[in-house]
Amino acid sequence: MCMQMPNSSSVSEFLLLAFTDTRELQLLHFVLFLGIYLSALLGNGLILTAVACDHHLHTPMYFFLLNLALLDQACISTTVPKAMANALWDTRTISYQGCAAQVFFFFFLVGAEYSLLTIMAYDRYVAICKPLHYGSLLGSRACAQMAAAAWGSGFLTAVLHTANTFSLPLCRGNAVDQFFCEIPHILKLSCSDAYLREAALLVISFCLAFACFVFISFSYVQIFRAVLRMPSEQGRQKAFSTCLPHLAVVSLTLSTALVAYLKPPSISSPALDMVVSFLYSVVPPAVNPLIYSMRNQELKDALWKLIGYMLLLHQ
Repeated sequence: MCMQMPNSSSVSEFLLLAFTDTRELQLLHFVLFLGIYLSALLGNGLILTAVACDHHLHTPMYFFLLNLALLDQACISTTVPKAMANALWDTRTISYQGCAAQVFFFFFLVGAEYSLLTIMAYDRYVAICKPLHYGSLLGSRACAQMAAAAWGSGFLTAVLHTANTFSLPLCRGNAVDQFFCEIPHILKLSCSDAYLREAALLVISFCLAFACFVFISFSYVQIFRAVLRMPSEQGRQKAFSTCLPHLAVVSLTLSTALVAYLKPPSISSPALDMVVSFLYSVVPPAVNPLIYSMRNQELKDALWKLIGYMLLLHQ
């Protein structure tokens, strides 16, 4: 019989899901996560440096891309290093405070990133569909305000979800069946109906995220219509190569997060949960640099100039 604890502070630590009990496979998971983590840091770091150092890239699109790279670096640093450490040292524990910090920063960064992706879709819509109004609609002050709104919305979302989740009394152990502290798995440990409040908040958050997705999709429909009327084949190719990967990442993030947070418990399994969470928490920060740099000639030129300059310094 489950005895109700007076409050959630009686849990001093949580146990994260172990990838495997075999030592060799644990080390393999560590190496794989290390490779993904370092590539994400390197890719996003190069974008940050290139945009900051090249004055040709001091435009609204690259300003938002700089913010996205910063969010991606922080987001993957919230979950992956702890999973790497647990695999390397063959441990599963994370402190109560560490778990709360993971939830807060993850929601903060993912919420801000999704808002920023919505703004980036608006930026592309204005640039392609209303080019004559681009300077007035996306001036430096407007861009700063939109970026601040994205970061602020993420912060507010994180405060609400973290406060709701960690105010719940927990009585069903301390095992979180995930490689990082994910709210649905923490809610399973609650022995109070108060968890329904956080569940309702999650539904509201996803409704808002879906509204953003509808706006993004509508923006791209308008963009594609405008692009198809372009006489230049090169212009059409450039627009499609920028917009389609952006839409793909947004769709992947929303769909996998939707499955992770709102799927019925009856179809839950540790392997499925881990794959889905990996897809929305680790893959986007790692692939965004490839999407936004490999398909963007201006950014590629800036990166090559940066690499050439660094090589000259070391000669």
